[in-house]
Amino acid sequence: MSARLLAVDIGNTNTVIGSYADAKLVDLWRTTTEPRATADECFMVFQSLVTDLDLVTDMVVCSTVPSLLAPMREMMKRYLPKVRPLMVEPGIKTGVQVSVDNPKEVGSDRIVNTLAVFTRHGGPSVVVDFGTSTNFDVVSEKGEFLGGALAPGIEISVDALATRAAQLRKVELVEPRSVIGRNTVEALQSGVIYGFAGQVDGIVNRISNELGPLKAVVATGGLAHAVIGACTTITHHEPDLTLEGLRLIHQRNFSDA
Repeated sequence: MSARLLAVDIGNTNTVIGSYADAKLVDLWRTTTEPRATADECFMVFQSLVTDLDLVTDMVVCSTVPSLLAPMREMMKRYLPKVRPLMVEPGIKTGVQVSVDNPKEVGSDRIVNTLAVFTRHGGPSVVVDFGTSTNFDVVSEKGEFLGGALAPGIEISVDALATRAAQLRKVELVEPRSVIGRNTVEALQSGVIYGFAGQVDGIVNRISNELGPLKAVVATGGLAHAVIGACTTITHHEPDLTLEGLRLIHQRNFSDA
């Protein structure tokens, strides 16, 4: 069996781990992010999920949770000393020019997504990342990260509504049989699904008005499946987009990979 590269995307809600062999994604795992996890606990997660851990030679990590960077480094040093680590942080080669007012504010996952979508589709393009927040990452025709928009995520909005309204509750995130909900559950589903779809289409159309025709509008993130069927502007659904960006960054920094 060939050597493995692990691509690890640590988000605020979920951590996604992808195993690559010869640039091909061969396995995928998703787990809940624990911001206070220790190095030992991080290794327990990897040990229990990654079936080919003994084949891993390289690991590339991006994280939107700063508190997990040190435990991840300690985990790799203590438990995986033969694995070559790469953390996506300032100073590594990404090939992405960050054309915003303060580049240090930009989450590493947005840079990773920019590289992946430009490599796959060119630009100008937009990534709509449905996670804890809904991120709109705008990529220029030259592959620059231009900024974008940030909105509350789907689950955050549903949780807030259920918490603040005594007669409302969390519902399954599926399209109802009609936009006009005939009961409370369907009314909530209509508001959430079509409301977020309208938000996506409205923002993407405004971006297109500023940039011109877009080559691709790519949906990714754990909650994309719930909304993209109701969107009219999404052109591709690529759940592995961030992992592919991590693989490309690893490739840029280790030419022998």
